[in-house]
Parts: sequence; structure tokens; C-alpha cells
Amino acid sequence: MTVYHGEAEYSHGTLPVTGILITNLGTPDAPTAQAVRRYLGEFLWDPRIVEIPRPLWWLILHGVILRIRPKRSAHAYQKIWTDEGSPMLAISRKQAAALQHLLEQQFGGPVKVALGMRYGTPSIADGLAELRTANARRILVLPLYPQYAASTTASTFDAVANVLKTWRWIPELRMISHYHDDPAYINALAASIRESWEKHGQAERLLFSFHGIPKRCLLAGDPYHCECHKTVRLVAEQLQLPADRWQLAFQSRFGREEWLKPYTDKTLEAWGRAGVKSVDIVCPGFSADCLETLEEMAMLNRGVFLEAGGEKYHYIPALNNRDDHMQFLAGLVKKHTQGWPETDAEWNATQHAKEAETSRHHALEMGAAR
Repeated sequence: MTVYHGEAEYSHGTLPVTGILITNLGTPDAPTAQAVRRYLGEFLWDPRIVEIPRPLWWLILHGVILRIRPKRSAHAYQKIWTDEGSPMLAISRKQAAALQHLLEQQFGGPVKVALGMRYGTPSIADGLAELRTANARRILVLPLYPQYAASTTASTFDAVANVLKTWRWIPELRMISHYHDDPAYINALAASIRESWEKHGQAERLLFSFHGIPKRCLLAGDPYHCECHKTVRLVAEQLQLPADRWQLAFQSRFGREEWLKPYTDKTLEAWGRAGVKSVDIVCPGFSADCLETLEEMAMLNRGVFLEAGGEKYHYIPALNNRDDHMQFLAGLVKKHTQGWPETDAEWNATQHAKEAETSRHHALEMGAAR
């Protein structure tokens, strides 16, 4: 028998809240092989990530990959781990706190921001539980993936749906699918690049590197490839960069099949051999720095370029919790929560408290505990 979870002794007089769930990919709890194995086991078992029949994939995953890869990945995580722990988690928490502060200033009624990671902790279920405890009757899900992909944004929807389908009272739900061409997002990217140039000087070439996905996803209709190209075109136009000064490429490929091209490492290698001496790297698909940016891009690919003949390689950090990035995200939330009562600057606390008290009295008359 299916059980739909409610709340023990629910208080019917509690004021409703607008909830904002921000999500990202996730991270292991520690830079150890054991923690990485747990994380990779959850990540790689997601059918949105690996679209191979489950029995066959279970044998490959548990028979080969989870026996070899965790130790190697743990070593990579150790290179970037900080006193605050995982960089992605630490930055994500700062983003949640900054967004909470900005929305409290801009919303008339109560708002609660929670953080949930698609894999690892805090999970999406943890974030949704936090919002339910706060009495969020309207929830906006904001996956911090600027460009839509089935393996990221759609997987987030799967996780949210899997949690909510067990709730007795389903909140009103909205979800942001992408923001790859939002002018304020483009402005923040361009500003971060300009600031880097002012501080470190402008390199001969600017490489926009995005996480790759298999080519078959593009052929199946996934818009990720097109949205990455649009982001880059808009940023390059704002920076007034000639076409021969920049390029888009894709990193982090896995397995033997063909992924989106050109590949980042091959591009850097070709540039170095062709006599390009200096390169700036930016990763517009990552809203927070993580293993793929701090270790793969800032370290490993630096070695690729320098060994091929390059001389100067500079990684431009992700937008993280920059003020312009957080202001943009607050504006994005406001746009997608229009019409919800708590977003109204004229929200009347006294009126809503009276309505909540009336609801409580009716529930008490029906035998509710409180």
C-alpha cells in the first residue's frame, strides 16, 4: 500500500512561505576513496547520466568502474579540498545565503531558500524537507545549470518528482529550465572576463570550455549544444572579440563513444603547437567552481597547453557568489515567482495572519491537535 507522508500534528495556523530550492550536481563528503565511491555510485547509476540497460551497466559499474575510479578521483579531490570542505558545497552554501538575503529585501512576504544537491549531501530530498518544515506552499526549483541538458536539469526534475510524489500536500511547483541567454547572466560573465583582463592582462586567445555530453544526445534533440553556442556568441559580442580570438570547446568526456567536439584538451594542444603563447579559460556552464574547473581546467589542461608550447595559461573563476551573479539570480527568481502572494511588496502580514488563524480554528473544530 502506498503511503503519502504528511506532518505529525501539523499546525494549520502556520503562515505559508514561498520556497526556493537551488540545486547543483553535488560532491563527495570527503576526498577519500570510500566517500568518492559512494558519490560515484549514486551519480553513475542515474539513467539520465548513463543510458545503458541497467543489468549490463550494473556489471560494468560495480565490476570495473567503482573498483578503479574512486581512488583516482579521490586524489584529484584532495588537490582542491579546502578548510571549508568541498569547494562546490562551500560556494553553494554562500550562494544560498546571499540569495536568501536579497530575496528577503525584495519580497513582501516570507521566503525560504534551501540547498539540495542532485548527488551526495545535502540531497534534493533534504532541501525539500527543509522547505516543507518552513511551510513552503509554493516552491520554485532553480537548478544552477545555465544551459539545459537532460543529464543535469532533467535529472533534477526526476529527483524533485520522486520526492514530491510521496507527499500528501503537494506544493505549487515551478522550475527554471535554463537561463543561458539571459542578459544579466551574459553581463555577469562578460564583467568577470573584463575584470580578469584588467588584473592579469588579456591573452591571445579566450577558450570557452563547457562540460561535454555524448554526441548522440545532440542528435536525439538535447538543446545543450545549441545553448552553449548561444551563450558564447552573446558574450563574445559583448566583449567585441574578433572571431579568431576565441573558441568554444567541450571537456570532461568519458568512455569510448564520440562526444561533442571540439575537445578542450585537443584544442589547447593544437593551439600550443601552432604557436599560441597565452590563453584565458572560462567555463560558463559552471555556476560554482568544482572539480571540473579547479582540477581539470586550472591544473590538468594547463599542463596540456604548456607542454605543447604555450607559455601563459590563466583560468577565470566561475561566477560563484559574485555580487552581479547573485543579483541576477535574485532577479531570475523574482521573474519566475510572479503572482505568488509572498512576492508582492504590498503583502499584508496582519491579513495573512488572520486568515491562518481562521484556518487553525476550523481545523481544531474538526479535531486537529493544533
